[in-house]
Amino acid sequence: MLQELTVNYSNKRQTRIAVSALFFLTGLCFASWASRIPTIQQTLHLSEGELGAMLLAPPIGSILSMPIAGMLVSKYGSRSVVFIAGILYVCVLPLLGLTANAWQLFSCLLLFGFCGNLTNIAVNTQAVLVEAMYGTSIMASFHGLWSLGGFAAAFIGGQMSRFGVVPYQHFLCITVVGILLVSVAVRFAVSHDTPGSGGKAPLFAWPDKALMILGVIAFCSMICEGAMFDWSGVYFKKVIGAPLETAGNGYTAFMCTMAAFRFIADWLMPKLGFKRMLQLSGALTAVGLLIAVLFPHYQTGIVGFLLVGAGVSSVVPLVYSVAGRSKTLSPEMALAAVSTIGYLGFLAGPPLIGLVAQATSLRISFSIIALMGTCIAVMSTRAKE
Repeated sequence: MLQELTVNYSNKRQTRIAVSALFFLTGLCFASWASRIPTIQQTLHLSEGELGAMLLAPPIGSILSMPIAGMLVSKYGSRSVVFIAGILYVCVLPLLGLTANAWQLFSCLLLFGFCGNLTNIAVNTQAVLVEAMYGTSIMASFHGLWSLGGFAAAFIGGQMSRFGVVPYQHFLCITVVGILLVSVAVRFAVSHDTPGSGGKAPLFAWPDKALMILGVIAFCSMICEGAMFDWSGVYFKKVIGAPLETAGNGYTAFMCTMAAFRFIADWLMPKLGFKRMLQLSGALTAVGLLIAVLFPHYQTGIVGFLLVGAGVSSVVPLVYSVAGRSKTLSPEMALAAVSTIGYLGFLAGPPLIGLVAQATSLRISFSIIALMGTCIAVMSTRAKE
């Protein structure tokens, strides 16, 4: 079916722009919530421990949705699912700003993560189909647009906070934009990926050995991503000794190279190949973390985090691209299977950092995370395109 898309679709550019817009929206929606976490924490009077528990809800919701997402996309097609799930995703966002206590926030974040991953599986299935139209690697650029959406959300959130706009009003604006964007973009999305048999799709398909290896690679990468998202600021403040106003610069450095290298990855992929790209990514991740650990100074910390961002940038897009071309499962079921394994790393990474840091030190916990980069490089030798 993937090969037929090259013949059946003539307006590839229009379809690519539509799917790119959907990736941008998912990044915008997720990071809009993240940009207002301090305000919501203050409003609900949440302690650091309570906030940490709240932040577990989105990845838990994502994992719960994994098998359902694959089944729905198999049965109804990715375009239908991305339309419904995308609308639900942006509509849950204002509810986060209306919560009055921790239990309401946790419940809404579970739903937020659930709808977000339904959208994620559907839109990545769309990306696999568009990539098949072009006949070359373009998956990383889609994920780069997710990162750009995150940058846009961070800027908007900062301005909203500056002018005293409450989270509910801020989120409602994003919802209106999101509904309009989804409604327009979905008209140009790929529509013919629904199985013609109409048979009952399985709730979950066990991945074969090749997909399991891809899942483990994604798992290692997402442990690193989760650690950087939640602990980079803490590391700069407590280990490097950066003042509070510059403690977030390490995270900014990480995000900048992660976004930039996602656009470069599609250019490098044909030149280096899948395995070498993963080996380079794993090496950059491991070296970057080790630099930050062995030389805990501001400048070396920034350099290290820049390398980590470059390292993790292309791992998940490359893994998704290859998983979507599985010979044993449909693209959506393969993506759901690999994503389930990968998201376990995203869920486990931040708590693992905390537990090891409490038992030893934050530097030692980051050293252990550096091993994940090495694992990516090693496991890539066993991966099959």
